[in-house]
Amino acid sequence: MQWYEAEVSQLEKRIKNGEISKGANLFYGSSSFTLWKSLKEDFAPHNVENIAFGGSTIEACVHFFERLVPLCEPKSIIFYAGDNDIGNGVYHSDIMARFETLLAKRAKTLSGIKFTFISVKPSPARHHQLHRIRLLNSYVKTRLDELDNVNYLDAHSLMYTPDGMPNQELFSEDGLHMNERGYDIWRNLLLSHASKIFL
Repeated sequence: MQWYEAEVSQLEKRIKNGEISKGANLFYGSSSFTLWKSLKEDFAPHNVENIAFGGSTIEACVHFFERLVPLCEPKSIIFYAGDNDIGNGVYHSDIMARFETLLAKRAKTLSGIKFTFISVKPSPARHHQLHRIRLLNSYVKTRLDELDNVNYLDAHSLMYTPDGMPNQELFSEDGLHMNERGYDIWRNLLLSHASKIFL
């Protein structure tokens, strides 16, 4: 986890000195959030803050949870991670176990506050791993269907071309990260469910 330490320490500092406000709807996860530069403007007047850190996995989000999330005293959590776990070749059972640990920390530390999971996107660069991505999304959706005060947002199925291929036009040149058109889809999806997500 040392690879993330500098960025996490900086986030920790910003939370403690008040640069990141408490009591917000908190975006937590990987670079799909860190690269969302217009996030605050996109969701105004909802109060949102972003404590994602680049390259993070579900494992890393679990590891640093206590150092970051409770400090923010969030009203709700909007979460995105998982594709880096898959990209790193982690076994499906291990990813699921990590997600279960994340849910347990939410329940224990934050009394089960509202939690929204955005489905893992079908990045063209990971086309060869689409089966694993869909399997992860299916597991998370099924698991969240069993719980209260949670949402599963299916952004994944909105990011294909009519012929069933991941839509390259929604992604940057690396085929991994989204461009503005990709973020437009995410923004519109979250706003269409705003009453269930934001407090």
